[in-house]
Amino acid sequence: MAEEEVAAVVGELRGSFRSGRTRAAEWRAAQLRGIVRMVEEREGDISDALHSDLAKPRMESYLHEISLAKAACTFALKGLKTWMKPEKMLIMLTLINDDQVPAALTTFPSTAQIVSEPLGVVLVISAWNYPFLLSIDPVIGAIAAGNAVVLKPSEIAPATSALFAKLLPEYVDSSCIKVVEGGVPETTALLEQKWDKIFYTGSGNVGRIVMAAAAKHLTPVALELGGKCPAIVDSNTDLHVTMKRLAVGKWGCNNGQACIAPDYVITTKSFAPELVDSLKRVLKRFYGEDPLQSEDLSRIVNSNHFRRLTNLIEDKKVAQKIVYGGQTDEKQLKIAPTVLLDVPLDTTLMAEEIFGPLLPIVTVDKIEDSIQFINSRTKPLAAYLFTKDKKLQEEFVSNVPAGGMLVNDVALHLANPHLPFGGVGDSGIGSYHGKFSFDCFTHKKAVLIRGFGGEATARYPPYTIEKQKILRGLINGSFFALILALLGFPKERR
Repeated sequence: MAEEEVAAVVGELRGSFRSGRTRAAEWRAAQLRGIVRMVEEREGDISDALHSDLAKPRMESYLHEISLAKAACTFALKGLKTWMKPEKMLIMLTLINDDQVPAALTTFPSTAQIVSEPLGVVLVISAWNYPFLLSIDPVIGAIAAGNAVVLKPSEIAPATSALFAKLLPEYVDSSCIKVVEGGVPETTALLEQKWDKIFYTGSGNVGRIVMAAAAKHLTPVALELGGKCPAIVDSNTDLHVTMKRLAVGKWGCNNGQACIAPDYVITTKSFAPELVDSLKRVLKRFYGEDPLQSEDLSRIVNSNHFRRLTNLIEDKKVAQKIVYGGQTDEKQLKIAPTVLLDVPLDTTLMAEEIFGPLLPIVTVDKIEDSIQFINSRTKPLAAYLFTKDKKLQEEFVSNVPAGGMLVNDVALHLANPHLPFGGVGDSGIGSYHGKFSFDCFTHKKAVLIRGFGGEATARYPPYTIEKQKILRGLINGSFFALILALLGFPKERR
């Protein structure tokens, strides 16, 4: 799609938004119901597309993409009218706390409200690893907030991208919601346009490009990136349950190709052998003696990513640290679950986000040292801890900065619509899910409404000594000053 065509698409959407079409609750609900119907009626097509792009197992596609997309839509439909209502506050004399009194006194009598206003025309650029969910989830939030939307699916997942281009116009209002397919030229053309918000999911390198393009137009962004997500495993844990949850959270999440998958494990030197043995047993049980033939593992998305991952483990300093797995099949684009122990920290494997089925284990002398190790690196999108030790849990929650965290499991926090999902620092900007998706695409407009009563002469110049005393009293929360002001003191000479 040429730049002129992209500009025409944006122009059409701006016209639709300015007409007020997207603002009505009925319109928003109708689009959300359309997406629910699409998910229900075309589940087979969606699963086929995900299998074509990633050989994603059908149950995994349902659990991690299809069901979550439907749940996000249903949640938005239930909350939509409440979310849209202005938050009204009657500003009156109240002595609830010291912070509220001055604000109430200085504007009394009045009413205030916070109005959730749609931003306008927004761009959603999606990722390839969960190409259905990571496309439709932010679109759901943008629609619920009353915006017009362009969705740019990832060209690295071509079957799912084509599916969106075909299906969405059949189920939603195509004059306000559009799909633009293509690669780098199309994305570049989209980024040249002025948007009211850009929502991007993907790598930090491309995130910087998106942010730089947005800055030219002072466009706000939400960046859902990634990073090296750590998982601390304490010896004081239920080891078998821990390894099952760790394995399904790593390899059961698109074979490690997930931004919230554990990137590395930290445990103590003394506990590492027992952990490795338990993890080996779990992996054999889950994926068999020949995991390359397992139907429960996704393949690597393409040959470029396959070569990137195999290069990581072919490094001599890395290859000798493999304690389980390491098998590859370039024809199938499959890499077996691979566990490594004490990989040198100066290797690429330990420096960059892995985004694949490789799991290095880092050892420390004391489990408490793991927190310092995590904090010496960039802030992760997710951090995990497995322990029965309440004190260690408290220290972890208090002292580890991360987009989100989960104690004694992996990845499940993103399924709770009452929790925000997003990064911090290098792992992202902004958050979404549930009402947070609505808020992500909404401007909170402050509105104060006053009548013509309650006129205080002390407000107006000339500011005599008497007026100054009353004004200072009002600002400092004095009830007596308010009474004087409302009674019209000091009296004006006419």
